[in-house]
Amino acid sequence: MGVKEAKIIEHSAGAIPNEHPQIAASVLGIRKHFGKTSVLEDITFDVAEGETLVLLGASGSGKTTILRIIAGLEHPEAGRIILHGRDVTELPARERGVGVIFQAYALFPKMNVEKNISYGLRLRRRPRKEIREAVNRLLSLVQLEEHRKKYPSQLSGGQQQRVAIARTLAYKPKVLLFDEPFGALDTQTRVHLRREIRALLKKVRVPAIFITHDQEEALELGDRVAVINVGHIEQIGTPQEVYNRPETEYVATFLGAANLLPGVIRRAGVEFGTALVPAPIDWSRFREGQTVKLVFRPEDVSLSKSAIAPGGPCQLSKGIVEEVSFVGAYERLAVRLDPAGSNHADSSETPFYLTTETPESQTTKPVVVTRAKPESIAAPLTPGDHVVVSLNSFTILPDVGK
Repeated sequence: MGVKEAKIIEHSAGAIPNEHPQIAASVLGIRKHFGKTSVLEDITFDVAEGETLVLLGASGSGKTTILRIIAGLEHPEAGRIILHGRDVTELPARERGVGVIFQAYALFPKMNVEKNISYGLRLRRRPRKEIREAVNRLLSLVQLEEHRKKYPSQLSGGQQQRVAIARTLAYKPKVLLFDEPFGALDTQTRVHLRREIRALLKKVRVPAIFITHDQEEALELGDRVAVINVGHIEQIGTPQEVYNRPETEYVATFLGAANLLPGVIRRAGVEFGTALVPAPIDWSRFREGQTVKLVFRPEDVSLSKSAIAPGGPCQLSKGIVEEVSFVGAYERLAVRLDPAGSNHADSSETPFYLTTETPESQTTKPVVVTRAKPESIAAPLTPGDHVVVSLNSFTILPDVGK
C-alpha cells in the first residue's frame, strides 16, 4: 500500500482532511464474495484529479464488481470508498456524485439529442436559461451541434455514446465510471471514439475509471492501467510500465504477445541452455541457481544473419527462421532457438518452444519476432535462414511454479 493510501487510512471515521487534493477517489481494501466464491480480495488504488485509470482484465476477473461498488450499486464486505475526501461507502448511489456510462446507451428513443442531454436538469427544475447554456456547452464539447434535433435512431453508435456522455456530464459528476463503453461498436468506430473520449476527458478534467478487456484500448486510454486477475490487482502503473516492465507472468502475457524463456540465475546473468544472457541481478529478489523466466516482447528481438549482434543488444542464441508472415505495417516471424548455440539446427531435434499465450493457455509456439517494414525490406529473411537472436530489452521474473 502506498504512502498516500496509508495516510488516508489513518482517518478511520468522518470526513478525510484534504491533505492530498490531487487524489479524487480512493478504493481501500475492498473485499467481496458472491456465495462461497471470492470475487475481490484487498483491492486498493487511488485516482488523481483529471486522471484516467483503466481496470483491465478478462471476463470474470472482478473489474465490473469494482465499478459497481464505487458507483454504490454493490456493497463491499470490507473496505472503503473515498470520493473527494468523503467516505461514501454507506451512501446510496444517488448521493455519491458519480456518473456511470454503460455499454448500453439507454437514451430515450422519443427524445431528440437536446432533450436527452437536458433530461436530468429538467427533472431537477433548473432554470431554462441554465439548461439551454448547459446543453449548448455540452453539444459543443462532444461535437454534436449539428445533430441536436435528431433522435437516437438517426445517430450512429458512436454519436449515441457521445450523447450518453454529455447527458452524464450535465449532472457535473465528481467521478466518471465507464463500463466497457465501446463494446457495442465496430473496431474502426471504437478506435476513433476512444481517442475522442480521451481528448474530451483532458478538457473536462473529471477523474475517470474505465473497465475493459481490450488491451490496446487500455494502453491508449489510460494514464495508468490496473491489471486485474481473479479478484486481485496484479500490477498498476503507466501503460509504459505495465507493458515494458511487467511484474508478473500474467501481466506480461495478458498485455500482448510475450515470449517466456526458462532460465537459471547465475552471478553474471541468466543461463539458458549452454548460453548465458548477461544481466544485472537484483539479489533482493533472486538467489544463485533460482529458476526464472526471461520475458521479452516480439518487438524487443533483433535478428541478424551475422555472428555479431546488431546494434549492440544482448545476444541470446542462434536459431532458424521457421515462418514469416506479412502483417501490413510489420512482419511476424517464428524463430526456433538453438539453446546449445549450434550454427545449424537439425530438423529432427526437439524444437525449443516459448509460450505467447495467457497463463490459462498452455499452447506453445516458437519465439515470436516482429520487424518493422523498413527493417524487413533492408534485411529480408525467409524460412530456413539461420540467424543470431539478440534482445534489446527483457524482464526477469521468478518462476512461480518452482
